[in-house]
Amino acid sequence: MILLNEDTKCIVQGITGKQGSFHTEQMLKYNTNIVAGLTPGKGGQDFLGVPIFNSMEEATEEVDINSSIIFVPARFAKDAAFEAIRHLDLVVIISEHIPVHDSMKIMAYAKEMGTTIIGPNTPGVISPGVGKLGIMPTHIFAEGNVGVISRSGTLTYEIASELTNAGIGQSTAVGIGGDPVTGDNYVDILTRFEKDDQTDAVVLIGEIGGTAEERAGKFIAEEMSKPVVSYIAGRTAPPGKRMGHAGAIIQGNSGTVESKTKALNEAGVEVAKKPSEIVDLLKKVM
Repeated sequence: MILLNEDTKCIVQGITGKQGSFHTEQMLKYNTNIVAGLTPGKGGQDFLGVPIFNSMEEATEEVDINSSIIFVPARFAKDAAFEAIRHLDLVVIISEHIPVHDSMKIMAYAKEMGTTIIGPNTPGVISPGVGKLGIMPTHIFAEGNVGVISRSGTLTYEIASELTNAGIGQSTAVGIGGDPVTGDNYVDILTRFEKDDQTDAVVLIGEIGGTAEERAGKFIAEEMSKPVVSYIAGRTAPPGKRMGHAGAIIQGNSGTVESKTKALNEAGVEVAKKPSEIVDLLKKVM
């Protein structure tokens, strides 16, 4: 498992909002170690036994915390992220529609402070049997030894479900987020999986737009000893039209399914034409 383990102690920023409260309850049911919540003006209350604080400073003085999950509206996300980055090691930003310039400032500050960011616009992170910092449905995941990285939440769910139904469990699944500017990228997560004793193979789920998958291919060729298989979404997407994610747009000849598939194939990664082919590709390499 990566990112999330028995030592993870998480605060939920925006715990009393509709999304924050719903998903906090789900995370607690999955035995995730949620130790605090944060909503300005609601300090001193609690949610399902989780104490709520007015500020990150107040929370970190009272409780041992090392990670955060952010459910605040986009216009407040930068301030919430800065507050978390100042104090914590891992910040998962679920919020979507964060302005690109805000995301750029968040990532620059996180780099300066040495904080890991997952997201924004991400389903989060799940390590089956340990916990989840995210919004993914837990019943489709199972404990195992295959790492999953994806830009797409729904494709993560579809492929995790295929794996689980085939008796292939997952060590950790990470949604890196579908925005043009995100925290940890494919290479960062591949690096973690390469070092992780509980991960024996990796599924990389990509999509059109940008060059992140091409860079991943180069890293896999040069640095990965573990087998990787892939699926790239957007095979039929027309150039210049955004498909689903802000980052999923083809410009010129870069960012196409063909260019990504070529880069991954050259790194020895087989690329499925349909999500349902991933199981067979994995069985061939494991």
